[in-house]
Amino acid sequence: MDRDLLPHLPVVLAVARHRGFAAAAAALGMSASAVSHAVRTVEDRLGQPLFARTTRSVAVTEAGHRFLAAVGPAFDDVARAFESFEADRGAVTGLLRISASRVAAVLGLTPILARLAAAHPGLTVEVQMEDAFVDIVARGLDAGIRLGEAVHQDMTIARLTPPFRAIMVAAPAYVAAHGAPGRVDDLSAHNCIGFRMLGSGGLYEWDLRADGRDVRVPVRGSAVVTDATYASHLARAGVGIAYVFEPLVADDLAAGRLVEILPEASITEDGLFLYYPRRAALAPKLRAFVAAAREAIKARG
Repeated sequence: MDRDLLPHLPVVLAVARHRGFAAAAAALGMSASAVSHAVRTVEDRLGQPLFARTTRSVAVTEAGHRFLAAVGPAFDDVARAFESFEADRGAVTGLLRISASRVAAVLGLTPILARLAAAHPGLTVEVQMEDAFVDIVARGLDAGIRLGEAVHQDMTIARLTPPFRAIMVAAPAYVAAHGAPGRVDDLSAHNCIGFRMLGSGGLYEWDLRADGRDVRVPVRGSAVVTDATYASHLARAGVGIAYVFEPLVADDLAAGRLVEILPEASITEDGLFLYYPRRAALAPKLRAFVAAAREAIKARG
């Protein structure tokens, strides 16, 4: 192998992981021209383009995917080896890259990151918030946070939250003006705040219980959002009925700003889980994250 290529390989990986030359340059502390030169040098040596470039986007080519799949894990192993030696000296350092849905970030991440910042100031956690499920291996991420049902079976998992209910809520003013549905079928006559899933583009059908069985209920109303936390804001404003995870609105329910609708129709979700490839399970930064998560769960009781 041409040893002169070695310094350029981390640059290629950064372009793929940051999905752009400018973003990779910023992350590496290099100029954009230096990043472009490094990628071009590797491509010239391989005789194939690794990236398809336009004025607005950068995409990995088929050859690029094969090359990154072969090279990426080796560099990850080297990085983990250095982090492990640092951890042996009592310091957990490096960059931990996590993919989390927006709801997951609100419900589970804040107390964990607060504990990590206090215990391991040399560790940086980068949170990329996307509701669509992400292939963390292909994206060069260390771990992801999603509902238990969304986690792939070939991943190592660690629980971040207890199970919680998915419920319907509305403001007292909405109920006073429009009444409350008496059964699930009555939702069709109400203004329900819709949720569009960015990954698929479809409108989410509410998962509920009716007549002793699980049902999926299509809803419609005057507002559709892509952020479940914003749905609770609209519900508080009296816009309509929102479908949310109970921990997001616990304070509003306790204060009377929201009331639960059809509690017997609610379902229970497994909770949020951290997931990561088995080969990364011994990485000090992941062990530190899991330890902080366990402490946060214990503190919540």
